[in-house]
Amino acid sequence: MAESGKRFLTIYQKLNAHFGDLKWWPGETPFEIAVGAMLTQNTNWKNAEQAIARLKEADILSPESLFHAKDETVAELIRPSGYYNIKTRRLKSFLAFLHDEYNGSMEGMFEEETWLLRERLLGVNGIGEETADSILLYGGHRKIFVVDAYTRRIMGREKIIEDSWSYGKIQRLFMDNLPKDVELYNQYHALLVNAGKHYCKKKPDCRHCPLRSLESNEIV
Repeated sequence: MAESGKRFLTIYQKLNAHFGDLKWWPGETPFEIAVGAMLTQNTNWKNAEQAIARLKEADILSPESLFHAKDETVAELIRPSGYYNIKTRRLKSFLAFLHDEYNGSMEGMFEEETWLLRERLLGVNGIGEETADSILLYGGHRKIFVVDAYTRRIMGREKIIEDSWSYGKIQRLFMDNLPKDVELYNQYHALLVNAGKHYCKKKPDCRHCPLRSLESNEIV
């Protein structure tokens, strides 16, 4: 394995030893995971989780029920997630896409080839690269790495990437330097999120970070 690949695995191993199996992303169905990926935009998971719980309590957390629900009903239920009117429109756009293209079937949607489906998801209002890849990885168990702000922050501070790098360039770096494995991508992303929340914050706590012993290397 190339030196850069070893470094990526070393980061993974150190974080994995510290946090353990994080069993991310929580969700009972691929549809729930997709909805969660949209609701967690610009908020924390706790708020998105509250919104999902309210949709479940109202018994409309299914493609058909949510598609036919009134916008104002959905907006009120997902209020805890913030930006609830915008997120309602985005959910409805995804639901229209699912209904029109796949007869409301997540199973049918995931029959598409990964990169073709990714391109189609990116054409839906309100679905960007991170959201699309979260749906693909966590909902569809596709071999695709999710990049988020924590990924950028941690890998930037480790001198592995530069601030100017695009989402796609960072994603390719991970996928070129790691085994093509869904569970690995799943856990690695979850580990980076937790490291970012607990240690690699805007004001970092380097003293207690599990990556503190890594030697500083040049950008890959």
